[in-house]
Amino acid sequence: MADLMQMLTSNPLARQLGVPQAARLRRGRELPSGQVVLGVAGGTSHLVGDSLSELGVTPGDALVDTVQTRVTQTDEDGRTRVVPTPYGDKIGALVVDATQVSTIADLETVRGLLRPAMKGVESSGRVIVVGVEPDTLIGGAATAVAAQQALEGIVRSVGKELRAGATANLVRVDLFTDAPTTATDLASTLSFLLEGRSAYVSGQVLHVGHAARGLTDVGNTHPFEGQIVVVTGAGRGIGASIAETYARDGALVVAVDVPAGGEGLAKVANRIGGNALQLDITAEDAGARIAAHVAQRFGDAARIHTIVHNAGITRDKLLANTDEERWGSVLEVNLAAQVRINQVLLDPELPGGLDEGGSIIGVASTSGIAGNRGQANYAASKAGVIGLVRAMGADPKLIERGITVNAVAPGFIETEMTAKMPMGTREVARRINSLQQGGRPVDVAEAIAYLSEPASGAVTGQVLRVCGQSQIGA
Repeated sequence: MADLMQMLTSNPLARQLGVPQAARLRRGRELPSGQVVLGVAGGTSHLVGDSLSELGVTPGDALVDTVQTRVTQTDEDGRTRVVPTPYGDKIGALVVDATQVSTIADLETVRGLLRPAMKGVESSGRVIVVGVEPDTLIGGAATAVAAQQALEGIVRSVGKELRAGATANLVRVDLFTDAPTTATDLASTLSFLLEGRSAYVSGQVLHVGHAARGLTDVGNTHPFEGQIVVVTGAGRGIGASIAETYARDGALVVAVDVPAGGEGLAKVANRIGGNALQLDITAEDAGARIAAHVAQRFGDAARIHTIVHNAGITRDKLLANTDEERWGSVLEVNLAAQVRINQVLLDPELPGGLDEGGSIIGVASTSGIAGNRGQANYAASKAGVIGLVRAMGADPKLIERGITVNAVAPGFIETEMTAKMPMGTREVARRINSLQQGGRPVDVAEAIAYLSEPASGAVTGQVLRVCGQSQIGA
């Protein structure tokens, strides 16, 4: 049965009264239908254009129109301003190369590029700005650091102003380091943000560095072909969708869940042609049992490409009413179990352990960023996941092995669990984001798959919010 509040807000009268309407979002591996416009601010670096070319989105192709931005006009008072070239019909996406932005004046060029796109981008269109990581500029010109940091404020604001399911995101790269970002490093991130896979990602900032090892399969629609992926908490909800998405992309999935969820787990494994492993992840030998299962099923030489730590629980109570058991059980499942399993699987000599060039994905939450009333234990565990990812992502030993460590932080996602929330609470949760709706489990799954695919080896230590640009923790 359709949600009553959705019915009330989506009827013709509600539209006439100006009640915000949730747009239908473009999902899956589908590029925008309109042209992708490449704009340049501050000077050309060729990095973004070359990266788009690696995706088959090249200047001269019908899909792309490279725009000359530095058209100037002098007014009656003798002041010169930048006049952006009109984009014509509705565009599918605007990608702004702002890597050379270094002055406050350069930000005017950014504004000039963005302004016509605010109403000129199609439904579920994309605005992507590519800048430089400001931390790499520290010690240089303070103005350049300020200008690059300003891009974040611009993009987050644009995400809140766009309508009809359009999104805006900022990508930061390294240009002035010993290991600068290459066009190949950047390609998988541009692909994800342009496609429908990023439907519920907006107002976010992602850093793309340089992969320690050569990247492969850029633009491959089956990037996990023959790769082993382990997903915990896979018996239902978001976990089931994660398992399905990896299977769609060619992975050999090992679906893990507690014995009590065995029936649902078996259904998921059968549906995707994967392997089911009933396991309590809090067991001291959980990591060893996962590795042993992989070695037994696929051979002693088999290695895990990705492990997704999706399993999690809630035991909500106000902190004044939270006892030791309620506190400890949440921290144990959501955080401590991940730490122990990672330590075991990272042993390079362990049959069935994590492969070189592999990936570890944690599932955090916007509650771990902003906190939540009655969820101090849950927020602590999810904030801990964020800290774990940042620390492991910067570990030189893991970087040398080409192992990436990232996390997603979902916001309000439509699941069986959220369907049981009081109607008023549920509707508020849906509406307090820029896209005016809840996300779907597949939105979380797509973000996880992007972070762990072989072509994303330059992305590590990142926490990607999948929340429609929620106001919580903004």
